[in-house]
Amino acid sequence: MKNLAHHTASLAITAWVGGLWAIGYIAVSILFRAQPDKQLAGMLSGQMLTVMGYIGIVCGTYLLLYRLSISGKAAAREWVFWLVAAMLAITLLLQFGIYPLMAEIKLQAHSPDVMQSTLAPRFKMWHGISSILYLVESLFGAALVIKGISNNP
Repeated sequence: MKNLAHHTASLAITAWVGGLWAIGYIAVSILFRAQPDKQLAGMLSGQMLTVMGYIGIVCGTYLLLYRLSISGKAAAREWVFWLVAAMLAITLLLQFGIYPLMAEIKLQAHSPDVMQSTLAPRFKMWHGISSILYLVESLFGAALVIKGISNNP
């Protein structure tokens, strides 16, 4: 059973971090280059990032529980535990804070293209913040892949 939990943790890292990189840096980039309709590209990108967010929530929660099951209270002294916790916190902030805020700005724009509205500066600011947080989460994910979830601190 211990091997199953360890292998599931490895798969969770793969799904979460691989998805972050594949969706955020490959699929979205290709979508905006290949799709002439930028509003459609943005909508599809948003849907992919939302799905990736839910995958991150499931994987991050599992990984934290896995570390707690292995190390108990000592998990709180392990940098890998805090790395996963930080990634999960960023995911939750994006998923339930920033992405809904950006969607609300689009609705308030009363225009098919928010970038042509008076709310464009506000949208650009939140898009920039979300991009920075996504990059930080992706870099934390790279460190998680390198360190691995089962290694000690």
